[in-house]
Amino acid sequence: MASFIYDRFEYRTAPELAGAGRRRYPVVIVGAGPVGLTAALDLAQLGIDCVVLDDNDQVSDGSRAICWAKRTLEIFDRLGVGERMLAKGVTWKVGRIYHGERELYHFDLLPEGGHRMPAFINLQQYYVEHFLVARARELGARIDLRWKNRVTQVRHLGDGVRLEVETPEGPYRLECDWLIAADGARSAIRGALGHGFSGHAFEDKFLIVDVRMAADYPSDRRFWFRPRFDPAESVLIHRQPDDVFRIDFQLGRDADVGEARDPERALARVRRVVGPAADCRFEWCSVYTFKCARMPRFVDGHVIFAGDSAHLVSPFGARGGNGGIQDVDNLCWKLALILRGLAPSALLASYECERGRAADENIANARRTTAFMSPATPAERALRDAVLELAGAHPFARALVNSGRLSRPHDYAGLPGSEADAAAAPPAMHPGAACLDAPLPGGEGGWLLQRLGNRPCALVMAADEAEARALQAQAAALTTVPGLRTVTVDLSRGEPARLAGERYGAAAGTTCLIRPDQHVLARWPRWDPAAIADAWRGYIHHPAWEGNV
Repeated sequence: MASFIYDRFEYRTAPELAGAGRRRYPVVIVGAGPVGLTAALDLAQLGIDCVVLDDNDQVSDGSRAICWAKRTLEIFDRLGVGERMLAKGVTWKVGRIYHGERELYHFDLLPEGGHRMPAFINLQQYYVEHFLVARARELGARIDLRWKNRVTQVRHLGDGVRLEVETPEGPYRLECDWLIAADGARSAIRGALGHGFSGHAFEDKFLIVDVRMAADYPSDRRFWFRPRFDPAESVLIHRQPDDVFRIDFQLGRDADVGEARDPERALARVRRVVGPAADCRFEWCSVYTFKCARMPRFVDGHVIFAGDSAHLVSPFGARGGNGGIQDVDNLCWKLALILRGLAPSALLASYECERGRAADENIANARRTTAFMSPATPAERALRDAVLELAGAHPFARALVNSGRLSRPHDYAGLPGSEADAAAAPPAMHPGAACLDAPLPGGEGGWLLQRLGNRPCALVMAADEAEARALQAQAAALTTVPGLRTVTVDLSRGEPARLAGERYGAAAGTTCLIRPDQHVLARWPRWDPAAIADAWRGYIHHPAWEGNV
């Protein structure tokens, strides 16, 4: 099968250079990677026009981010690209952990059924960007994609941002109400505004190799500690589409980078993993070290940082790309409300608060993984090796083995506006939790998350069809929450309804107010329109947001 073809995207003259005069845009996004493009799609589907600036004119080279978690796939599905991702990606949910040649144990990330999206797919970043660009083009004029447009200066205005942009035809000036900086770990916007990262750099070097190999090799995630077949400290292998395999080698602190990156040496290492007879063809490789760090604040005036421009983690656990997609999923509906005059700009403090805690969680997980994979002292190494010896026979030790705690959606429970509700007890969906999917019963059909959509939603459990119709009629009169939709689940409709009821811990009458990013905002044991309106206003105008942006 042929390699992916890196199409060049067409450079077009910006209207500002074509004599159209100066225009102010609602949102400008810098960076056309997965995070920036996802933000553009989300805003466009919320009715907000945006301009996307990128200094390149093609998708990323090499597979880069490849592991896309269930939560991220659900976001992509809401934006109209989920089916494309699934059709191309390699689906997996089982991970296997080895010590030397011995398999210690395996785990299943999604043991139960009744979910539209799988636990994970592997899909090269260039495909993800390609599908996102194609979807942006489908949405037409709402998204103005500008390739080979490099931001050279950023200036705060009292009520917006002014940018100086360099193009092949010369510079121009651009103004916007809000700027989203999604331009990655070396963010030009962060640098232009003088912001730094606080965090810790790790010294171990890692080699990533992509090889094309026609082999009957399983799709499971496979991770070896101290493999017998290679001197590396650890080895991780993932299968990708097009018979491409990603293999990560932990080289240690003193590895020779030039030697490690040599294609022939890299292929020799790969053959020690997959067997000497394997017909492997070198695709791409990189040697990297990593840093766990974050900006102290993600919002500076009318500039908002998301993804790697705001925070960095190690690649183990797939928390970087997935976390960045979930950043803009949290951000864009709030920005749309602000631009429509339905919320104060102070609401952006909720983005900073919620995604700041998510970044802290991801960084903490990355540090714990690194401490286990790369012990800093002889005592730490002895402890790590003892845990690995015990894990094969003793289940209690498996909880201590850490090859990367895999990405999960952050739970905003306990943060302002998502205070716990006494009516919600496990396994009920509680305020702050990400919504679980479930098939919908009978004539409703489809999947719950698809029905919830991208606007505020009241999810109500009804005892029977008559009660469902009555609740829908009452909900139609609830106009105090702009754009509110109501989804009822008729609990009398057999197995699918039972499953939805179980996942939401729900008896008839139970009502959840769902945010546009499909996190639970509030929950009650009965339908209460006044409580729904109060909870929505309480979040949008929460005192904790005032004075923090």
